[in-house]
Amino acid sequence: MRLVVVSAGLSVPSSTRLLGDRLAAATVRQAADPLDIEVVELRDLAVEIAHNFTSGFPGRQLAAAIDAVTSADGLIVVTPVFSASYSGLFKSFFDVIEKDALAGIPVLIAATGGTARHSLVLEHALRPLFAHLRAVVVPTGVYAASEDWGAEGLNGRVERAAGELVSLMAGRPAQRRAELEVVPFAEQLAAISSPSGA
Repeated sequence: MRLVVVSAGLSVPSSTRLLGDRLAAATVRQAADPLDIEVVELRDLAVEIAHNFTSGFPGRQLAAAIDAVTSADGLIVVTPVFSASYSGLFKSFFDVIEKDALAGIPVLIAATGGTARHSLVLEHALRPLFAHLRAVVVPTGVYAASEDWGAEGLNGRVERAAGELVSLMAGRPAQRRAELEVVPFAEQLAAISSPSGA
């Protein structure tokens, strides 16, 4: 299975990327099967994202990132908090992805910020965004303020969210098979009709 981490961190090193890496490591630990991990750093795609808005076409790197995200079995998305919401770069990336391309994909939402006062960004910004995109958002979101690094509570939230993501990812292949096995109504009706036609 493929797990893709989308990080909207701008600095190097980035606490946003660090949180994404922690969540990915916890997901790998809890998964029954090996996971193929890919990280999409939006910082490296900023120019191509802007060009996509003006040209209508993604550049080579952006197209590869979009393909990775839309074909993933699970996503971890992490953004820094800017002006009490997700960053513009984060939103712009998901704006250039086709409508319904994330439908049914399990998503773990996470954010970083300087103060705990912005923790509700998970519920008032990130969760509605991915619900609109028809992704399946795990119940536990993870927010890390500056004071959370090294604190005991953060590790617990990371492990719980990762476990929820693993559970949703494990159910996804069966869901895909069920979606592909479409039997026409007439065929279903014929199967339940008696041979006598009564």
